[in-house]
Amino acid sequence: MLLGMPIFPLAFEFTSPGPIIVEFGPVAIRWYGLLIASAVLIGVSLSQYLAKRRGVNPDIVADLAIWLVLAAIPAARLYYVLFEWQDYSQRPEDIIAIWKGGIAIHGAILGGIAAALIFARIQKVSFWQLADLVVPSLILGQAIGRWGNFFNSEAFGSPTNLPWKLYIPPGRRPPGFLNVEYYHPTFLYESLWNLLVFGILMTLFFRDVQGKSRLKVGTLALVYLVGYSAGRVWIEGLRTDSLMLGPLRIAQLVSLGAIAIGLLGLTWLYILKRPLPDVVHPGREQREEG
Repeated sequence: MLLGMPIFPLAFEFTSPGPIIVEFGPVAIRWYGLLIASAVLIGVSLSQYLAKRRGVNPDIVADLAIWLVLAAIPAARLYYVLFEWQDYSQRPEDIIAIWKGGIAIHGAILGGIAAALIFARIQKVSFWQLADLVVPSLILGQAIGRWGNFFNSEAFGSPTNLPWKLYIPPGRRPPGFLNVEYYHPTFLYESLWNLLVFGILMTLFFRDVQGKSRLKVGTLALVYLVGYSAGRVWIEGLRTDSLMLGPLRIAQLVSLGAIAIGLLGLTWLYILKRPLPDVVHPGREQREEG
């Protein structure tokens, strides 16, 4: 069952029904792929809507989405495989088996940034303006995608007996915890945190377009970096399967760096009152004066 409700209403035992929705002979439709595809479709639609509200051609966002998908998903997989190379070197046939799980959002972000920079230069549009239109969709997609970890029984936290505990089947439990049934549902923590950040970004966006506040170009992207990364630092500390560099958790290091970049960028915009470096002029100079 998906949720089992014990005696009191705030207690939930999360139990994955499995990674596969339905099978047709050798073909299987998996929750992980369905959620990623849904996140992409919803994200493109939302970004196009936001572009219209800001007076930007929505076709540019649709074209950018193709670049982002083609760059982000392979980069996310490559990032994960590189840090888990000791395992994948023993089973190279699984390197491309993305449907089994195993992608890293930081790899996707890095791949997406590279693709967006190239796209912005070719199209002669502001990178930061595009980023402001994309990050609400990105964080919403992350909130949706984290449920793929639930169905795959992966990316969970340390053992717990909290009312909202997550049951992990024996074959998915980490070494040393084979007799432990329940773990922190870190997929849920991050999904809820991402929805909170999504709400903040959308509130800032609509206050801006309604004239209630004036945002400088790049503000939403920087707030995303700080907001998402702050939650990831905490949540990553609960996980049992973090990508590691020696004794250090890679995601925490990258998140701390992203927080620093975000805060420095906001300081640059609002205290030093200077526009962010860009591939082209953003075309909204009046906002830089606001």
